[in-house]
Amino acid sequence: MRYALGVEYDGSEYKGWQNLGEGGPSVQASLEQALSSVADSPVKVTCAGRTDAGVHGQCQVVHFDTDVQRDARGWMLGTTARLPRSIAVRWALPVADDFHARFSARARRYCYRLLNRQVRPALYRQTLSWERRALDAQRMHLAGQALLGENDFSAFRSIQCEALHARREMQSLQVMRYGEVVEVTVQANAFLHHMVRNIVGSLIMVGSGERPVDWMGELLAGKDRNVAGPTAPPQGLVFLGPLYPDNWQLPAEVTL
Repeated sequence: MRYALGVEYDGSEYKGWQNLGEGGPSVQASLEQALSSVADSPVKVTCAGRTDAGVHGQCQVVHFDTDVQRDARGWMLGTTARLPRSIAVRWALPVADDFHARFSARARRYCYRLLNRQVRPALYRQTLSWERRALDAQRMHLAGQALLGENDFSAFRSIQCEALHARREMQSLQVMRYGEVVEVTVQANAFLHHMVRNIVGSLIMVGSGERPVDWMGELLAGKDRNVAGPTAPPQGLVFLGPLYPDNWQLPAEVTL
């Protein structure tokens, strides 16, 4: 039997999603340990997309296979009861055997939140980044539109990226201000390592007036990571979740 789970987590305490063995605590290892306790047998999960150290997940989707008989409510509540308070299973559903958390997804969404004021945050500092320079969210939004469509995102790819190529389809990019908070929300078919944080780092330079609006398009065309902006800190980034075709009958928040 194959199950899909929607998982929420605060990534502050973890070295990232992926289980790295002795490399430090991971969300994956904690989830697999809790699921294995519920199943009373080893359980391994496959996720829709890995997140880095300090990055959070609003609705990460995973799947796992098991012969153990538990209802969906048991998997959800039983697993959550065995997890650290920084991780929770939001929902659990039986799915078809050919469903794959990663390969069945057609898009993925991230949101980066910046507190834009002169004083650093005290509240919500685990889920907010901070920029003291005044930012023009409209300039950032206009600049980001140059990244839409299928492009080579080498300028926003980390040197550690293991992807076979840098071509990705950026489906939407929006920058909005809500009081003192600037939010950058992106959706693409897939993302490169550090791609969102590298894009945000460059958009901040545009928003502060350090670079012109058309600079983002120049970076994209130049394909040179060395001339783009710095990598934005991890704590402001939340993986909102993947999106799947409606034939999988998953919750609305992860359905196209």
